[in-house]
Amino acid sequence: MTDPRGQLPPLRDIIARYDLGAKKSLGQHFLLDQNLTDRIARAAGDLSNVSVIEIGPGPGGLTRSLLASNPHQLYTIERDRRCIEALGELNLAFPGKLTIVSADALKTDISTLGNSPRRIVANLPYNISTALLINWLKQLAHINRMTLMFQKEVVERIIAIPSTKAYGRLSVITQWLCETNFEFNVDKRAFTPPPKIMSSVLTLKPRAEPLYSARFEDMETVTAAAFGQRRKMLRSSLKSLDVDIEALGIDPTARAENLTIEEFCLLAKAMEERG
Repeated sequence: MTDPRGQLPPLRDIIARYDLGAKKSLGQHFLLDQNLTDRIARAAGDLSNVSVIEIGPGPGGLTRSLLASNPHQLYTIERDRRCIEALGELNLAFPGKLTIVSADALKTDISTLGNSPRRIVANLPYNISTALLINWLKQLAHINRMTLMFQKEVVERIIAIPSTKAYGRLSVITQWLCETNFEFNVDKRAFTPPPKIMSSVLTLKPRAEPLYSARFEDMETVTAAAFGQRRKMLRSSLKSLDVDIEALGIDPTARAENLTIEEFCLLAKAMEERG
């Protein structure tokens, strides 16, 4: 079968034609290597019966690879008007497959895009990547899977285990709700312009049920208090929450990084029951 991408001009020509110099203010670092974008698309799995959502497509490198993977439908969320015009050319090679959404991804309700199952696949804008992830963790009922590229240090934080330096709020809340699967690292030289550090691709699969019962807002409160003063003992960092730590079987002299996800859930549950 002929790859429809053969009808399209090279990405560097698109960048020149639409003056798509990457904007630092939008956290843009473009991926132009088709082998690499194809690898990300493959990591996302079979997309033939899936509504795929891509964030910040830029000139459309990953967009091309996702379209070539024959998704049921692809929705790209882009706020840069220059890129929106450039992406329009993809409709010639992939008619009826692409919907370009001019919007701020941080303010977008995922449930309004396509039908279930939905998968998010994206080379995320670095300056809002963690904010986007937290936002999507609140919308997991509408998401089947996420294959995302972050800065390598963010992925290390997401998959970190207790009693390690990288373990923090992002580790606890993400792993509480999702299974994590590290895919591969991406050298900074693969981007235009190159970022200062390496990137990594991670797949997140929402759990059928959270690891332990707790409310999201209580988990946010507990982890913010504990890791906001991570060098302090829990009896100090959690004092404002007025929870009997010892009664839960948790050592009040421990620090946030020593607690398991289950113990954070116990603290969150205690807050909920206290009202």
